[in-house]
Amino acid sequence: MSLTSAPESGLAPLEFAVSRNLHTKSDAERAELLVDPQFGTTFTDHMIDVCWSVGGGWHRPRVQPYGPLALDPAAAVLHYGQEIFEGIKAYRHADGSIWTFRPDANGRRLQRSARRLALPELPVEYFIQSLRELIAVDGAWVPSGADQSLYFRPFMFAKEAFLGVRPANKVGYYVIASPVGAYFKGGAKPVSIWLSEQYARAGKGGTGAAKTGGNYAASLLPQAEAYEQGCDQVVFLDQDRNVEELGGMNIVFVYKDGTLVTPQSPSILEGITRDSILQLAVDRGHKVEGRSVSIDEWREGVASGDIVEVFACGTAAVVAPIGVLKGTDFIDEQPLGELALSLREELTDIQYGRREDTHGWLVRLDG
Repeated sequence: MSLTSAPESGLAPLEFAVSRNLHTKSDAERAELLVDPQFGTTFTDHMIDVCWSVGGGWHRPRVQPYGPLALDPAAAVLHYGQEIFEGIKAYRHADGSIWTFRPDANGRRLQRSARRLALPELPVEYFIQSLRELIAVDGAWVPSGADQSLYFRPFMFAKEAFLGVRPANKVGYYVIASPVGAYFKGGAKPVSIWLSEQYARAGKGGTGAAKTGGNYAASLLPQAEAYEQGCDQVVFLDQDRNVEELGGMNIVFVYKDGTLVTPQSPSILEGITRDSILQLAVDRGHKVEGRSVSIDEWREGVASGDIVEVFACGTAAVVAPIGVLKGTDFIDEQPLGELALSLREELTDIQYGRREDTHGWLVRLDG
């Protein structure tokens, strides 16, 4: 039975069947895991599983025990990489209620990713409903500690068994969830960035604007190189040596006149956290620009004092000030200001219900 009412659009909600996990963690076991949850290593007791086919549309929605998926060795995703995913969090407020942040934006981004990867577009209403259905059985997994949340990983992939280069006729949509603490050890301390000049994350006309696994696979080798150089993250350039994004986060430059500038191009993933941070900056009276920023403008701007702060932002990390930019023949210390952490505090206060949500970004998932 569905726990949600019909969406305002008139699209009837899915009727989820619920199969309870007979081996759920005890309250004591779960409490121990929630003391210091590590990102993406512990998962809740249940998951969402919805099928799609050319002839049947979205069907067989269910909440089922978390566990392995059975795939035919010829499943299209294993051979042609037809896959997308999202990242979104649930927050426990002081009164115990559970909320999420801008799920409509995540749902629309999943649709854009699906369009680019020739996958079916899940209605936004179904996307939000899938989060609610999982919380209905696993709400106790939402932690209440400082900087803690429940991270949802919705994902979709081609599961039709065939060897042929065409869009699959059978697809699966799933949601798993993991309790998490701060993404970076030590919280929002400044991070060091390695400039990748040998590798590209995405190319013109490619899949850079989609949230698909192939983009992240392409970042793994340069990310490993960053670790070898003693850096936390890697930043990529496009073919014109303009800054794009980090391996998993957007980047923002703060100029001395108070303007916030973020790289903009068709191959950059549109960040929901970035969009929210920039809106909060606009609310404070800052000017915001989306445009090309070359690596030379970045380095020269820092050297001249024209750029007074640089930070990264994303769902998992929220906001992370950038303290060092390192390349093959240089190490640039980055100026540290107060704006990034101030915006982070404002955003997280909204997400956790400690500050008024004037933009209507929060959506309650329980009750």
